[in-house]
Amino acid sequence: MAAQQGLATRNLALALAGFMLNFWAWALISPLGAAYREQLDLTAFQQSVLVAVPVVVGSLGRIPVGALTDRLGARLMFPVVSLLTVLPVLFIGLVAESYVAMLVGGFFLGLGGTAFAIGVPLVNAWYPPARRGTALGIFGIGMGGTAISAFTTVRLSDAFGREAPFLLVAGVLVVYAAVAAAFVRDAPDRAVATGSFLARTWATAKIPATGQLSVLYALGFGGFVAFSVYLPTYLTNAYGLRAEDASLRTAGFVVLAVAMRPVGGWLSDRVDPVLVLVVCFTGSALLAALAGLELALMPLGTIAFLGLAALLGAASGAVFALVARLAPAEKVGAVTGLVGAAGGLGGFVPPLVMGAFYDALDDYSPGLYLLAVVCLATAAFTRGPVARNARQGATART
Repeated sequence: MAAQQGLATRNLALALAGFMLNFWAWALISPLGAAYREQLDLTAFQQSVLVAVPVVVGSLGRIPVGALTDRLGARLMFPVVSLLTVLPVLFIGLVAESYVAMLVGGFFLGLGGTAFAIGVPLVNAWYPPARRGTALGIFGIGMGGTAISAFTTVRLSDAFGREAPFLLVAGVLVVYAAVAAAFVRDAPDRAVATGSFLARTWATAKIPATGQLSVLYALGFGGFVAFSVYLPTYLTNAYGLRAEDASLRTAGFVVLAVAMRPVGGWLSDRVDPVLVLVVCFTGSALLAALAGLELALMPLGTIAFLGLAALLGAASGAVFALVARLAPAEKVGAVTGLVGAAGGLGGFVPPLVMGAFYDALDDYSPGLYLLAVVCLATAAFTRGPVARNARQGATART
């Protein structure tokens, strides 16, 4: 038993590291968004597209990567995805000089965002149901890779040249790939998926929980992703902050969201995860409305965004506590891929909406008010159909 627990802990740590390092790569463009806008003479909308492209590709890529992980296992998938991510990192850092080249590089950089769909089935297979919410919440700390990017990218670029953060990340990913190949182990009793990818994906999509959890994650994790990639641009335009200051504030947002993700999973192991989600989404609606006022007093805006970070982070952890409860064991990776894709796509849309509002109205407030409405609608959806499905699932297991 002790040896089994030790292996579970080791694989959780390796999954967390792989998630974090690939997310660090995934988020490299965002902190330099303002610099790229000036260098390439971009509009606010073009800048939004540039920072959003890796998000949407990384999101959609989770569907096949999650399905492949169900079939091939994380021991193979973590090293492969990490090594492949090195290529766009080096292309953007050393080769890309035009807007089109940056979009191409950003497209393939999205591969780093798929690491999430590798880690969830790995962790899920190593932990018993009563501990999965907490374990997956701890694994979710890996989304703090975006905070590492926010803290370091601009500083490294200013101190050592624009290519420095890209070279550093490429080197770290190569080292991790070697470590993962040597030490990651799939659970011996993990359920191995069979059948074709398309058939399994379609069967997974038809599970009622898949669609419902996708909606919740599109807001919970999608909101986190949207703010983590767009907050530097928002703070620069709305409050006139310097790029480094805006990046540091964004890093604070990300760190808090990351810290709250295991809290959301832990609470879900002890109380009803549906209740956790309803509270998180209702509170997010109130704070988004407060942020929409764009008050001149920065401390109030800071409180609103830090509150959003805490609630969205906790909601992300609670969603995957529900995945662990409602997804069939042999389809956890496939469900994770679809739900994770929805979460990433949820992060793709808001930067485009915010950029469009700012170009048209020179004002971000309508986008934040729209977020408040969506949060309230999602809270009602969670309290209704999702709660009923969770009760039915609990009844079926007893």
